[in-house]
Amino acid sequence: MNHQLLAELTPETPVDVVRVDQAEADEMWSFVGSKANPRWSWHAIERQSGRVLAYVFGTRKDAVLKELRKLLEPFGIVKLFTDDWGAYHHTPLASKHFVGKRNTQRIERKHLTWRTRIKRLARKTICFSKCEVMHDTVIGLFINRYEFGLEI
Repeated sequence: MNHQLLAELTPETPVDVVRVDQAEADEMWSFVGSKANPRWSWHAIERQSGRVLAYVFGTRKDAVLKELRKLLEPFGIVKLFTDDWGAYHHTPLASKHFVGKRNTQRIERKHLTWRTRIKRLARKTICFSKCEVMHDTVIGLFINRYEFGLEI
C-alpha cells in the first residue's frame, strides 16, 4: 500500500471505499484541563475485523454524531450495533439499528486498548490535555498511525 502524508491528501486523492455490512459505534469520555470540561471521541468500527471506519471529537450532542454519520455514509452500513444512548435513536447511522451492550464488546475492547496506550484517555492520571486542539490532535495522530497505518 502506498502511504501518503496526511498533509498531501486532497479531495482529489483517490480513496478505495469498501462496503461494510455490520458496524459498531460508540462514544468515549475523556477530559481537557479538568473533569468539568468533558471531551467525547465518537467512532465506528467494522464489526468483523475491528477496523476503525471513522472518528470525530466533540461534545456528547447529536450534532457531533451527525458529523460521524456524514463520514460513514460512503460505507453503506446496513446493520449498526450501539449502546442505548439516545443520540443513536435521533441520528440513525444505518438502516437497521441494534441496541445492547452484548453487541458492542469489540468497540468497548478498543476503548480499553486506547486508554492503555494513550494516557490522557485514562480516567485517573496525571497526564491530561490542557487544550482541546492538542487533545484532539494527539488522539487523532494515534488513531491515524495505529488504526489506519498512516505514516505521519
